[in-house]
Amino acid sequence: MALKKKAKKSAPNKNGAKKTVKKIPAQSPEKSLQASLIELIKNTSAVLPDDVQKVILEALAREEKNTTAEYAMNIIKANIDLAKKKSQPLCQDTGTVLFYISHPAGFDQNKLTKEIQKAVIKATELGYLRQNSVDSLTGENSGKNIGPGHPSIHFHQHNKKSLQIKLMLKGGGCENVGAQYSLPYTPLDAGRDLDGVRKVILDAVHKAQGKGCGPGVLGVCIGGDRGAGYIESKEQLLRRVDDKNTHKELAALEAEIVVTANKLGIGPMGFGGKTTLLGCKISALNRLPASFFVSISYMCWAYRRQGVELGAHNEIKKWLY
Repeated sequence: MALKKKAKKSAPNKNGAKKTVKKIPAQSPEKSLQASLIELIKNTSAVLPDDVQKVILEALAREEKNTTAEYAMNIIKANIDLAKKKSQPLCQDTGTVLFYISHPAGFDQNKLTKEIQKAVIKATELGYLRQNSVDSLTGENSGKNIGPGHPSIHFHQHNKKSLQIKLMLKGGGCENVGAQYSLPYTPLDAGRDLDGVRKVILDAVHKAQGKGCGPGVLGVCIGGDRGAGYIESKEQLLRRVDDKNTHKELAALEAEIVVTANKLGIGPMGFGGKTTLLGCKISALNRLPASFFVSISYMCWAYRRQGVELGAHNEIKKWLY
């Protein structure tokens, strides 16, 4: 029969009393979740994802030397580098805080909502978020970035066991140049087809000029009702800039929009040049026969979007971008 190992006894100290080894308690799931959420907010605010930085550097290389466009792109690049180095917000407008949660069945959405609100308050205190959210009726600023509808949190159930949290910070300047069209749109002779969709998307780009802090990225939804269309158009901005639409016709339209927009001569910040758009992402929702909406969300060059997959103890297991 195998002999059992005897447990080691605590050694007595000089006074004859036994020493006790103090155990360091493991971080609670709630504290781990808070740490992960704050780290997500910090990185989203200060560091652009690799796919976004890549297209910005490509845009800089395209611009002609010693032009205002090249100067503007160099300023953008310097801003990106400095924000990353100092872990400070890329822009003084840290924008609307939009969370997108993919969770397994049986998940407690209310509990996570409260934890997200706590993390937003703390991140604001730490300076990762600016005090941007105000009461729409009074203009009062609580300084906490918390209020009705803010942060904006969207839950989606998926078939995986993991919890994924994506975050987008969308500034007011680019939000202001978003647009929604109802086809047919007679001023452009835009009918209820993809050519009509193309016409209104390019019209939105032309009207935005440099007011959306270009070069930017478009998220577009064809169809849906007015509300669902705008929500879907923003969710298109969660796609990587370098991905390709699985729908053949939409993939072709995405590419055409970018090429055509970059021939308009609007350029970075509206100063002229070869880069007006960095990307365009399009999807479609079912609609009623009486309605044909095209909803367009514009994202500025400060394309702050990041995501994490959490582990069993709410630690960051994987960065998604």
